[in-house]
Amino acid sequence: MKRISAVLVTYNEEDKIERALTSLKAVSDEIVVVDSCSTDATAQICRRYTDRVLQRAWEGYRAQKQFATEQASYDWVLSLDGDEMLSPQLREEILQWKFQECDCKGYYLPRKTFFMGRWIEHTTWYPDWQLRLFQKSCGRWEGGRVHESFRVAGPTGKFKGQIYHHTYASFSEYLEQLEHFSTLAAKDWYDQGKRAHWIHFTFYPPVVFFKNYLLRKGFVDGIPGLVVSTLAAVSTLFKYLKLWEIQCGARNE
Repeated sequence: MKRISAVLVTYNEEDKIERALTSLKAVSDEIVVVDSCSTDATAQICRRYTDRVLQRAWEGYRAQKQFATEQASYDWVLSLDGDEMLSPQLREEILQWKFQECDCKGYYLPRKTFFMGRWIEHTTWYPDWQLRLFQKSCGRWEGGRVHESFRVAGPTGKFKGQIYHHTYASFSEYLEQLEHFSTLAAKDWYDQGKRAHWIHFTFYPPVVFFKNYLLRKGFVDGIPGLVVSTLAAVSTLFKYLKLWEIQCGARNE
């Protein structure tokens, strides 16, 4: 039987973390939590489920997840965020997989997001494939300030069961995250040598909306699908505007 270490990185997740821990308890052989000095009850809640709750100052998504993965006792690691949980179907799949032979070094899991009172089942939000079950000895976390992911050397597979993502409690919370992540993405782009031009402001946002709402059938998800498609376009515009702002600041130094 394969043994699994579940790892989470957390910060002020008291309203969501118990769902993640409960779902992981059913399939994992240990749970490792790396908390970034939460000011709410996150750490206390985690200690009800595991005695491996570590405190570490925040050093970025990639560095934090790499550190958490390195603390795992077992080679097979299942990584979740504090606002995620395993669906019942995914839990059952993992339990069966633990007793099966496999050649894969990692597995992609489809992620479904709950937003504006419903599950989003279209647009680029679904299926949002995430490599979250992997052998830590076969890769490491990579990425910039955002969009970190585990890169594994070797064959990969896919599970059908979903990760449930309870990411935004409200539209206002989404806007706060949009402001934060668009800034980080723009800084990553600038460091990579990318530069904003007029075409990015005029053509890219409408193309992103068209892709989400029509090609990826966002209209099937009703008003939330329209909102997600619109916000995807707005997010694209924000990132390029902030990249432009960084460019202008660098020229004026």
